[in-house]
Amino acid sequence: MPEKDPSLRMTGKELLIVLVISLGSFMAGLDATIVNIALPSIAKAFSVSTVLASWVLNAYLIILVSLLLAAAKLGDIKGYKQIFIIGFAIFTAGSALCGMAPGIDLLIFFRMIQAVGGAIIAALGSVMVTAYMGEKVRGQALGLVAMFTMLGVALGPVIGGFLTSSFSWQFIFYVNIPVGILALLLGIRVIPTIPPVAAKSRLDTVGALLIFIALSSLIIGLNHVQAGEITSGAGGLVLALVAGAALYFREKKVPEPLIALSIFKNRSYTFQNIDILILQMGLAGVMFLMPFYLEIVKDLPTGTAGALLLSLPVGNILTAPIAGKISDVIGTRKPIIFGFIVMIGALFLLSQLSVSSQTHEVALYLFILGAGAGIAYAPLNSAIMSESPESERGMSSGLLKMMTNLGSTLGVTVTLLVASFSLGPKMAQVAAHTLKPAELASAFDVAFLFCTAIQVIALVLILMVKEKKVGRIPIHQN
Repeated sequence: MPEKDPSLRMTGKELLIVLVISLGSFMAGLDATIVNIALPSIAKAFSVSTVLASWVLNAYLIILVSLLLAAAKLGDIKGYKQIFIIGFAIFTAGSALCGMAPGIDLLIFFRMIQAVGGAIIAALGSVMVTAYMGEKVRGQALGLVAMFTMLGVALGPVIGGFLTSSFSWQFIFYVNIPVGILALLLGIRVIPTIPPVAAKSRLDTVGALLIFIALSSLIIGLNHVQAGEITSGAGGLVLALVAGAALYFREKKVPEPLIALSIFKNRSYTFQNIDILILQMGLAGVMFLMPFYLEIVKDLPTGTAGALLLSLPVGNILTAPIAGKISDVIGTRKPIIFGFIVMIGALFLLSQLSVSSQTHEVALYLFILGAGAGIAYAPLNSAIMSESPESERGMSSGLLKMMTNLGSTLGVTVTLLVASFSLGPKMAQVAAHTLKPAELASAFDVAFLFCTAIQVIALVLILMVKEKKVGRIPIHQN
């Protein structure tokens, strides 16, 4: 029997590099969900309203999404290792400050500091894997990073609930400190130093400001629309549109743009980025609405509902590394297509749920959905980065993370609007148990069918993509 090609396996040093990057992804995924469950405790501790406490989440999301492209560009200019280490240090320090915050105002401010570090470690993850790994192991490396991200997302509510109930809400931030210190020490020691890919470039600060205005207005506007505040929500969305248009015309003219618009002439690159956004919309929409179905329609305890929801990230965790490794051998296109087909099937099954559906059916469908997403996500990451010119890989990594986070935001808002439109009354009434379970189940079915339809669009887009193979990227170590 012939031996396996050793180039298809990562070396010990490569595994350590991926571990450090994965720790960053784990922390980013963890902090995306760990705070949610502690919000009631935070609101109670500071004697503030739920609306004000929600800005502990909103402020983090706005800064994170807005700075992803700027953070990626800084990595191109200053070098990935240096900026990545600085990002980890900021994130860890911000976590410590959040835990020590004496009031809600400072907690929100410290969350913004934490988000700056989070944006850096999130933005540079994919580009560092692309820069440090050869094409024969790149897919499996990205699969491991995706697995750690979903592991963080999955464990966030569990760890957050345990720490908050056993100790206090402060410990949801303190838990980041030992992980951050470990990652810093490992990163300084094992991450290679390579020459910056755009050392003579300059950061487009005006472009970064316009991105901040556009995305923050979009997120705030969507939150207002979701809350039924149509006038203020529309104002935010109009401001986002104006800032987006200004950004487009600036990036066309500026010598060193934050977003190289010319790269979108590559149809494969554009379609695959859209697919990342659509994939994440489907996952976020399901994860937002499913607790309502489980707790209101099925009348399950919160703990049981949370345990059932873990089926989705478990499916993702089990398939993402395998799909990444397979894509290194057979290419990215086939796994992406298969992953979307699996997701479409799972979402269609979810759209058939009723009051009489069994909980094991829900768990199975969620697992299949997570598995399909895991099969598609890592190869999509690899395909997008492979389509990127070397000088634009930092920008592509930041854009990829931005599309992922935007997908989450749009997925929650749009599926909620679809369900609310189907219901007639506002979603607030649903939370107050004012509608019959059968009516709720029907509305959720419409929303899940919408999620199915947009994944079909994603499948059509990937069918229009031609696969591209690239060569190994050399590493220059100091």
